Amino acid sequence: MELKKNPKADLRKNSGLYFVLGLAVVMLIVWGAFEWKTYDKTNEYDISLNVEDDLDEEVPMTEQIKTPPPPPPPAAPEVIEVVEDEEEVEETVIESTETSQEEEVIEVEDVDVDEMEEDVDVPFAVIEDVPIFPGCEGASDKRACFNEMMQKHIRKNFRYPEIAQEMGVQGRVNVMFTIQKDGSIGNIRYRGPDKNLENEALRIIEKLPRMTPGKQRGRAVRVPFSIPITFKLQ
Repeated sequence: MELKKNPKADLRKNSGLYFVLGLAVVMLIVWGAFEWKTYDKTNEYDISLNVEDDLDEEVPMTEQIKTPPPPPPPAAPEVIEVVEDEEEVEETVIESTETSQEEEVIEVEDVDVDEMEEDVDVPFAVIEDVPIFPGCEGASDKRACFNEMMQKHIRKNFRYPEIAQEMGVQGRVNVMFTIQKDGSIGNIRYRGPDKNLENEALRIIEKLPRMTPGKQRGRAVRVPFSIPITFKLQ
């Protein structure tokens, strides 16, 4: 025997209608929740304005700039009175210095003019007559003989300072001196690497003999001369 359900007891009957009605009710509740508004009571706020706080401000101090008074107007120029000269001024008469043909011309005797000797220095390389070293009087080339005799004099009087040898000092001393107009040696200058070597070079030059002075245009002149002296340890 087949069982049959009672149509009135079917729970799925009109389920679609119930779903639609429930959905409409839910949407109505959600809309009402979004549109719900609340307002605060106005009596809880103090809307009065305190004007005294805004008016309590310090006024900055201002300094008045004093402008200097304008300068006084320039004084009026003094009136200068012109006084006429009462004194007579003698005029100076300038006589003419031109001579006429009638005046006699006086001849003036020759005037002797003393020639002043110029005190000049003529270098050894350009002087006309070189100084003559003793022993070179008869030499044909006195310039070459002078240089040769200078080298002999240095070798003869050369003596290496002992203190310089102990210290191992060596080098070249440049010596400059002047052969005066009387043939003597003067104005000696020197420069070297050590004081002991300089003193030795000075001693050698001071022992030079008196020479025949150099001449330029027939007159004795001073002749500067320079020579290096080399100190070398063996």
